[in-house]
Amino acid sequence: MRFVALAVIILAIPVFMSLLRQNAQYRRYLCFAVGFLPFVIAAWNLDASIISWATWPGQTKGVIISLLDALALAIIINSRRSPLFYPFVGIIAAYIFAAFVSVAFSNSPQSSFFYVWQLGTMLLVFLASANICMNEGGRKLIIAGLVCGITLQAGFAVSQKFSGVLQASGTLGHQNLLGMVTHFVLYPSLAMLLSTQKARLPLLGVIAGLIVVAFGASRATIGLAGAGVVLLIFLSMIRKPSAKKTKVAVLGMVALAIAAPLAINSLEQRFAAKPIGGSNEEREAFERAARMMLADHPMGVGANQYVIVANSGGYSERAGVIWNYGSRAAKVHNVYLLVAAETGYLGLFCFLIFLFVPLIAAFRFAWTNRGDPRGDLALGIGVTLLIVSLHCLYEWILVTSVVQYMLGISMGMLAGLMMQRKTEKRAKILAQQDAILDNLPDEPVVLAKSG
Repeated sequence: MRFVALAVIILAIPVFMSLLRQNAQYRRYLCFAVGFLPFVIAAWNLDASIISWATWPGQTKGVIISLLDALALAIIINSRRSPLFYPFVGIIAAYIFAAFVSVAFSNSPQSSFFYVWQLGTMLLVFLASANICMNEGGRKLIIAGLVCGITLQAGFAVSQKFSGVLQASGTLGHQNLLGMVTHFVLYPSLAMLLSTQKARLPLLGVIAGLIVVAFGASRATIGLAGAGVVLLIFLSMIRKPSAKKTKVAVLGMVALAIAAPLAINSLEQRFAAKPIGGSNEEREAFERAARMMLADHPMGVGANQYVIVANSGGYSERAGVIWNYGSRAAKVHNVYLLVAAETGYLGLFCFLIFLFVPLIAAFRFAWTNRGDPRGDLALGIGVTLLIVSLHCLYEWILVTSVVQYMLGISMGMLAGLMMQRKTEKRAKILAQQDAILDNLPDEPVVLAKSG
């Protein structure tokens, strides 16, 4: 059955290419799917393994290809643009290279290569998203897919909450994963709500995002989501104040006030069942183990290897990690320490560039294009990347395929904005040069004869 699914996904590539060329309506559906698919790939079994290590304790369990990968590849081939044409390709490639280097230091090179492959699929999604987002219509379709995806998760979260689940996880399998994914929809939706007159879709994204945050009962997600909403409204008002933004800001504060009791109630129910102290002590033990691992292995122990080495090398034991399956099979709840332990100082350096260069680029685009509504979306993406970077201090899940897909889409939207703006500036310069040439006199210039 696995090979049948694999064949279907591979054969979908030429089908998608044909649909992209044939009809504008098909293209709209496929662009929408780029934003929507990350939310349902696992739940709807829209992937297949070329190599499968289902019981592997690392974050990547094989060489896996999804329907989103096939769609992204079809979009890239159809665009006929070189990957070097897009911003951020170099920093993504650098991080992939650092992960590949770590394969040489791994006790299980094949399993480390699984993570390199996963990063490659993220690059595909980034390139496809950037290509789509070079025009306004494409951006709207991807955002529509993201909003519909988070709305679907909100529906499952409500159902789970009223069924007695303490921490709703939607269809993604874990509340922390769902919380991290929510950042990629909540802030771009809010940014569009602040800037656009057509507010239905962005409003749905904000409401659904806040529902997911409240019912997920994750401390980091709740705190960071609230801080991110306030920060985005504040920065948007400074960047370009307007009466509409003031109105949305007031409504946003009201929405936070409504969502706060729901979030507090979810947290109270959670910690009534499990005290907070044990969770903090466990996180500290994981961090001690990761630091010891990095001290012994400056080049890392290999991507996708943390759990294996932490146990076989005795790091979890010496760090005081509790002896039970749940704890010994878990990763350090800090993605920076996880990346450092697995890929060494080289990997950590490339990872920091990979995260923070787009973050800075987003804020720069927003502030240098204050009169451009696209700057509001860039500001939303910038706040997204900032909040995700802070959330990574408390979670490791940025190294999972779902979150990396979302990161690829977010960076792709920003790259699309930047390329579109660059194209417009170039066209304006050419138009000015043509105008100057048109104003030159038509009479030939007669040179005086010498002597």
